[in-house]
Amino acid sequence: MTLPTLTLNDGHSIPALGFGTYPLVGDEGGRAVLSALEHGYRILDSAVNYENEGIVGRALRDFLRESGVPRHEITVQSKLPGRHHSYERAIASGEESRARLGVDRLDVLLIHWPNPITGLYKEAWRALVELRERGVVRTIGVSNFNERLLDDIISDTHVVPAINQVELHPYFPQVDLLERHKELGIVTQAWSPLGKRQAPYGEPVVVAAADRLGVTPAQVILRWHLERGTLPLPKSATPSRQVENLAAAGFSLTADEVDAITALGRPDGRLFDGDPETHEEM
Repeated sequence: MTLPTLTLNDGHSIPALGFGTYPLVGDEGGRAVLSALEHGYRILDSAVNYENEGIVGRALRDFLRESGVPRHEITVQSKLPGRHHSYERAIASGEESRARLGVDRLDVLLIHWPNPITGLYKEAWRALVELRERGVVRTIGVSNFNERLLDDIISDTHVVPAINQVELHPYFPQVDLLERHKELGIVTQAWSPLGKRQAPYGEPVVVAAADRLGVTPAQVILRWHLERGTLPLPKSATPSRQVENLAAAGFSLTADEVDAITALGRPDGRLFDGDPETHEEM
């Protein structure tokens, strides 16, 4: 299946659905990443703190060697950890991620969490801008930034992130943040797009849409993301589930169904205490 694409504010395009690699590690994790590539995923989302950049890079090389798919068709992205937020350390960390992944240029690099308590996120963003200028990274963005923190780094550098990867699922639909992203031209990526243990598979609106279309509740939720213009990053080590998740690109929801699923949002919808203003990630 050919996935639709989203155009970033830096002029590049990426597939509208990707593959999350946390917590895939070791040989088993590598096989899962290779399976995802073989079934058609073209975004691999890793991070320094996932401790799997090496196996993601190995799976990528194995796939490219055997498939003949051009390297430029696959987006490999990683994330800068909080302990690397100083300017010099962020520069070095970006180079190290590129080396561990075994790529000539890292397609996407994000700041994993802002860690505003340490106050170094603006330094980290300046470093990502420099890494892009040096050609180490093609596209730069952030993860888990709220509106205030986005405005802070933009006013400091006059550089708008191309991507903000955030927690986003039906119980936490991030309506206000999505509006700000649209104003700024930022593509929203969704981690835990199904809601993990809180996945709303049994919600009547989800079940009704799944029954109408002859698909699964998980596929309905992934399609909800696509209809809203957000880019989900589901993770599964099971090949059949990988195929099922990709198939969300093959049908449509009605506007009423999308609105009803968005209305499932609730004040306590976060999966954990992941407030960008207080959460610290090393």
